[in-house]
Amino acid sequence: MDAAKIRAWWSHRQGLDGRLAGAAPAKVLEQTSWARSVGGVGPYLGLYARCAVARQVVDQAVASLEIHELPSARGCTYVLPNSAFALGLKLGQGSPEADMKVARKLGVTDAEVAKLCKAVIEALKNGPLDPDELRSATGGASRSLGEEGKKKGVTSTLPLALGQLQAEGEIRRVPTSSRLDQQRYRYTLWRPNPLGSFQVSLQEAYTQLARFYFDWIGPATAAEFQAFAALGVNAAKTAIGPLKLRPLEEGDERLMLPDRHEELRAFEAPKEPQYGLVSNLDGILLLRRDVKGLLAREDLKKTAVNEKAKRVEVGSLMDLPSHAILDRGRLVGLWEYDPESQTIAWMSFIRSNADLEKAVRRTEEFIRTNLGDARSFSLDSPKRRAPRIQALRRSGH
Repeated sequence: MDAAKIRAWWSHRQGLDGRLAGAAPAKVLEQTSWARSVGGVGPYLGLYARCAVARQVVDQAVASLEIHELPSARGCTYVLPNSAFALGLKLGQGSPEADMKVARKLGVTDAEVAKLCKAVIEALKNGPLDPDELRSATGGASRSLGEEGKKKGVTSTLPLALGQLQAEGEIRRVPTSSRLDQQRYRYTLWRPNPLGSFQVSLQEAYTQLARFYFDWIGPATAAEFQAFAALGVNAAKTAIGPLKLRPLEEGDERLMLPDRHEELRAFEAPKEPQYGLVSNLDGILLLRRDVKGLLAREDLKKTAVNEKAKRVEVGSLMDLPSHAILDRGRLVGLWEYDPESQTIAWMSFIRSNADLEKAVRRTEEFIRTNLGDARSFSLDSPKRRAPRIQALRRSGH
């Protein structure tokens, strides 16, 4: 099947073709994928590119628990719709164990953390508290793990308890600024617990995730789903087995849900460009982590500046160092926001045109008036990305 058609289909399934304009954030996340959240602007940019909502609309959806940021697949934080809260928590339940393994080597016992968990629950009965307030409210139930703990990334016992309680759905964290692109939180009890009536086994949960995954981004390979879900080969096969997936074409490793398979065959790629600017952690990139699959053949050797300020071929990457410019699923350029000049620095693999420049200006205005900056993740400071900004400006359009 023609590669351009498949790219356009991915764009369509991801809602980057305008089909979700005006939709509520929860609906967009249900239909296109959960939004990876690492203290950057990815969730805001992704929702803006799909349904053109202002940041305040997204923040209100968070405040009303229509959507929420929580630990989920592979232990990573995502912004999920309320219809998937229980599923997301179920998938992320094993993640606190990794920190506990480290903590046990530092002398922390399971009984100690269980006692701290009870103290946290008791403290939060009086209302939301930030970590410092929780340390005070729980008295001597939490303790520092000293320099050795700092070296191993586990500074005290409180994060262990908070991580465990979040995974169990007992508490949730709330951004102190009400914004998803900042990482200061208060914690509050979660009542009712989303997992309270969720009678689904972990194996069934992974099958549900697989169904969502292939709906969001099929055709995709079993290996790509396996990597996304952080499963072993056999576990991934077990998860996708009930879905009766069909190969895109005979001999093709890419798989699809049966009903979407027929839709793709009838699908016609748009003839006119559909430019959009998204985060480098956007679902269309992150779900499959196959940058090469989004590039036209003539762009495989195009280069970009990576995190180490080195030039690399874009077609060789799994993840982009800068944000993406897309046209019907095709990666046609890269961009960064420069807060000093309040402008977008960008370069394109195609000849610039009025519609492309309009799309850049539209996103630039959204960032300037809604966000103030466009960090990929919490530590992505303007100073850190200055070499990439300079390289983009030199590359031109």
